[in-house]
Amino acid sequence: MNDQNIGFLLDLEKIIQERISQDTDESYTAQLARAGDKRVAQKVGEEAVELILASVAGDREEQIDESADLIYHLIVLSTLKRISVDDIVCRLRERHRPA
Repeated sequence: MNDQNIGFLLDLEKIIQERISQDTDESYTAQLARAGDKRVAQKVGEEAVELILASVAGDREEQIDESADLIYHLIVLSTLKRISVDDIVCRLRERHRPA
C-alpha cells in the first residue's frame, strides 16, 4: 500500500461530489444519490453482505471487488450525510491514540 493509493480515496470523494452536484442521468452516482439516503444505505448493506459471503467463500478477487464496492457506496452515503473521508479518518485516528 502506498500514499498514492490511499490518496485516491480523497480523489474518489471529489469525483463522487462532482457527479452528485452535476446530477446527470449518465452518472450511476447521480442516479443513486437521487434515489435518496435510504436506497444508498441499502446498497451499503447489500455490499457488506456480499463482502461477507465472498470472505466465507475465500475468493480473494471477489473479496477485493466487494470491498471496493462497499467503500464506494459508503463514500456516496457519507457524502450525502455531509461526512467527509477526512472526518472518518480523524475519528479512526482518535480511536487509535496510545493510552
